[in-house]
Amino acid sequence: MPLVLYNTLTRAKEAFEPLVPGHVGMYVCGPTVYDRAHIGNARPVIVFDVLYRLLRTLYPSVRYVRNITDVDDKINQRAKDSGEPIAAITERTTRMFHEDMAALNCLPPDVEPRATAHVAQMIAMIETLIAKGHAYAAEGHVLFAVASMSDYGRLSRRSQDEMIAGARVEVAPYKRDAGDFVLWKPSTDDLPGWDSPWGRGRPGWHIECSAMSLQHLGQTFDIHGGGQDLVFPHHENEIAQSTCANGAPFARVWLHNGWLMVEGEKMSKSLGNFFTVRDLLDQAADEKQGGEAIRLAMLSTHYHQPFDWTADGLRQAKATLDRLYTALRGVAGIDSNGYHQVPIDVLAALEDDINTPLAISHLHELATALNKAAGLEDKARHKGALLASGHLLGVLFQDPEAWFKAAPAGGLADAEIEAMIAARAEARKARNFAEADRIRAALLEQGVALEDGAGGTSWKRG
Repeated sequence: MPLVLYNTLTRAKEAFEPLVPGHVGMYVCGPTVYDRAHIGNARPVIVFDVLYRLLRTLYPSVRYVRNITDVDDKINQRAKDSGEPIAAITERTTRMFHEDMAALNCLPPDVEPRATAHVAQMIAMIETLIAKGHAYAAEGHVLFAVASMSDYGRLSRRSQDEMIAGARVEVAPYKRDAGDFVLWKPSTDDLPGWDSPWGRGRPGWHIECSAMSLQHLGQTFDIHGGGQDLVFPHHENEIAQSTCANGAPFARVWLHNGWLMVEGEKMSKSLGNFFTVRDLLDQAADEKQGGEAIRLAMLSTHYHQPFDWTADGLRQAKATLDRLYTALRGVAGIDSNGYHQVPIDVLAALEDDINTPLAISHLHELATALNKAAGLEDKARHKGALLASGHLLGVLFQDPEAWFKAAPAGGLADAEIEAMIAARAEARKARNFAEADRIRAALLEQGVALEDGAGGTSWKRG
């Protein structure tokens, strides 16, 4: 079936056709780098990573651009509060973002432009907007004139009053219209700044993505993505800037993932339910194990719907991965390299607007089929199908033995477990079943489950 995506611009699911046959250009709004990424930040990265993997499966050429916002008032405030230089903050937090997203099995984008490296392009676009009558300079600021664009607001479909309230725009005497938004603003000596025709200053938030997407994808490209919170004002204003400056359509398809809550409530530090990705990774028995579980939990809800992060949801994701890795563990010695084809059911689920919950249900079916498979070729075929499907979703990259033997902090080391298993074997050999049962129970208390089989005793951490 063709790839179908829900386009926020049209409020409908549409069959996707690239602007250039065989080539897809996608831009996703990236992080503002001043702190650790929280789980709300992680959701769009995971969602669009699945789409990126799918696009690479379907098309020979994909260019995925995700920016780094490294000039922003939040960064400036963090530097002021901490005394740490801005460059040090942005470099450190960008590195941490990369580490945390890699732990979630997210691929890096093809291009990762930084806002500070594209200020010249921003200034050029602002100059074009002024020349075309869509922007004006006032008291060291440059503002976009919303009244100059007849269809401003078509993405969010809000009234003028709603847009003004939603944007939390500054009411300033130099504005022609209350809804006009900043393209350029002056900088004091203690703030980052660049020389411009309007004096030393820095760009507004929205112009950054318009300039970077133009530089790396052109005036018109296929897909623009981000969280639902960015529909207005950020994406609305990107459309305004780009279409008015370039005189051409901007992104053809707009994708937005739903809001994230925690245990049914809005995530907030004041409520004590604020979690960074690093918090959750540090709580996991093993970072790789925790990363895959976080990822699968996020994919258990359709991207377009709100997602409620719960401890139970994370446990369920871990249990699902345990089941899938158990199936793979049983065929660890079988070579499946010739069978790495994604089954049509899994592909069809993802082609239907990235339906990851349905794709995950097919993973369960594949695991069941693998467990029932008879004969080497049948097992190799089902193993290859399960691995290929998991990889398309960004999971099942680990060795099954390593998955089950990941040690929690303070847990028994592998050598200690093996020694206890050997002692149990000796006790059973001597028909001292009480001692054998005691050792099994002691291991279980430490989260280690034993499985006796024809080939001996295997173990896994529960």
